[in-house]
Amino acid sequence: MDPLAAAIDQGTSSTRFLVFNTKTAQLISHHQVELKQHFPKEGWVEADPREIMDTVHECLEKTCQKLAQLSVDVSRIKAVGVTNQRETTLVWDKETGEPLYNAIVWLDLRTQSTVERLITKTPSRSKNHLKHKTGLPISTYFSAVKLRWLLDNVEAVQQAVLSKRAMFGTVDSWIIWSLTGGRDGGVHVTDVSNASRTLLFNIHSLDWDPELCSFFDIPMEILPTVRSSSEIYGRMRSGSLAGVPISGCLGDQSAALVGQMCFEEGQAKNTYGTGCFLLRNTGTKPVMSEHGLITTIAYKLGRDKPACYALEGSVAIAGAVIRWLRDNMCIVQSSSEIEQLAAEAGTSYGCYFVPAFSGLYAPYWEPSARGIICGLTQFTNRSHLAFAALEAVCFQTREILDAMNQDCCIPLPVLGVDGGMTGNRLLMQLQADILCIPVVRPSMSETTALGAAMAAGAAEGVEVWSLNPDQLPEVTAERYQPQINTQESELRFARWKKAVQKSMNWETSETSCTSNGKPPPPQR
Repeated sequence: MDPLAAAIDQGTSSTRFLVFNTKTAQLISHHQVELKQHFPKEGWVEADPREIMDTVHECLEKTCQKLAQLSVDVSRIKAVGVTNQRETTLVWDKETGEPLYNAIVWLDLRTQSTVERLITKTPSRSKNHLKHKTGLPISTYFSAVKLRWLLDNVEAVQQAVLSKRAMFGTVDSWIIWSLTGGRDGGVHVTDVSNASRTLLFNIHSLDWDPELCSFFDIPMEILPTVRSSSEIYGRMRSGSLAGVPISGCLGDQSAALVGQMCFEEGQAKNTYGTGCFLLRNTGTKPVMSEHGLITTIAYKLGRDKPACYALEGSVAIAGAVIRWLRDNMCIVQSSSEIEQLAAEAGTSYGCYFVPAFSGLYAPYWEPSARGIICGLTQFTNRSHLAFAALEAVCFQTREILDAMNQDCCIPLPVLGVDGGMTGNRLLMQLQADILCIPVVRPSMSETTALGAAMAAGAAEGVEVWSLNPDQLPEVTAERYQPQINTQESELRFARWKKAVQKSMNWETSETSCTSNGKPPPPQR
């Protein structure tokens, strides 16, 4: 019987546990639980760390029950990997094991005034002042500014730091610490891919940087130990998988790059989830973008293996725009309806939707932008809005792909895609039309979880999954070819860019909802 490897996939809106065959990469079983998001103020996005762990435990145990029903022995699971929503920031008490505030989610905008203050104190007054070390702009997106806000505004965090009880981590750190024992010997670690999203990590030296920590006034003793993406960090302390090593850790977009098997320089993938993230493997040397992209660590698949880097274009709102149409505007009752509704129109009829709900990320990095819908007429109906929403996801991807092609000087000939939205065939065809290149979707779309399971199974001391190129499983895929002429594609893209300009400079930190006093209590 082939050994199995599993992955905890903790995302912005759900948690999943998935089990794969290490020889065929076949998905054997899985379970998913929705994760509630909290919005205590406009622009604020939080998650309850306890709820995160509750969903992790529920998914793990329910999947093991499903395996038993399939007559699959859970002892075949030889390793567990963790993949997670990146940048989301937590601080907890290492003595009580309790979180000291809700997790501040990567989309959260409360730190806009913090970002402006930090940029102002740089000698160049530039958001790119730290980019030579971090690969990142100073932005609300990244963890250090969220941690700075917690230190400035939450008394429980301040007191825990003073009494040496505070632990900081992104979601991967919280999960691994909790599963390996928590306050009873839990392992406080992260991997290089997650650390590289904090603004505190030097992507060249591969360690926390004292100068960066000093700039943000972050005490280094609260930071987790940085490890590779594939090694044994500790073992499951309890539950159906007690004793199984946790041996893979990758931020979700890095995990998808591994799951798409983009191990060669120049290979790229685009993941369509809450946001949209295009990563291109640049090999063992970081490429600094001149066109608004970020430089990040893709993975380091072993203690003694080199770090591989990626250029990344990050879009804040992709699947989230569909949820907005469903939950806020009640245009559809379920997300799956959007494809049929958009297909009824077959066009946006000149309507353009810029979903800058959290400002604009790559390539603009413009926190003052807000969402707009323009080109409306009396003829516009909900089908046109649905079509415009799907087009918006594709146009945003086109913008970051254009920037990536300029940085790399070699145009991407084909785009690999994954993520929940890729089941929407209309979206995939629109993407091919707007990019003017083929779009390829693997038939097994769970590439994020697969990447984490691969990293876990390949770890030294586990070694049930070979990452040698000649031993990787064959992956079947669906291919979408462009079906419109380039001239029409360029015309629609030019009008989109005109709409983007109209979305900018809409909001300032003085008029947005930021906290000058105490934050509201965490929602439970």
